[in-house]
Amino acid sequence: MVLVDRPLWHKDGERWSHLISNSSLDELHNFAQTLGVPRKAFQGDHYDIPERLLPQALAQGASLVDARDLLRQLKAAGLRRTPSSS
Repeated sequence: MVLVDRPLWHKDGERWSHLISNSSLDELHNFAQTLGVPRKAFQGDHYDIPERLLPQALAQGASLVDARDLLRQLKAAGLRRTPSSS
């Protein structure tokens, strides 16, 4: 399942969300591609997506969750990357 949190992070004059999969990175990459998010935007375990893509992500089936739940599910799936696991 693809999950996205609310766009709370400010960068480059926009607000951003984190986009993850709680099952596989392949699922995440495929979903991001359908949104038009370039692979170079991948951050090791998530994509940062601008707020303007949130409606499209939700329409394509992403579930909106809070940031804590997003991180919890990423860890539970074994997909969480930390600086020491890079």
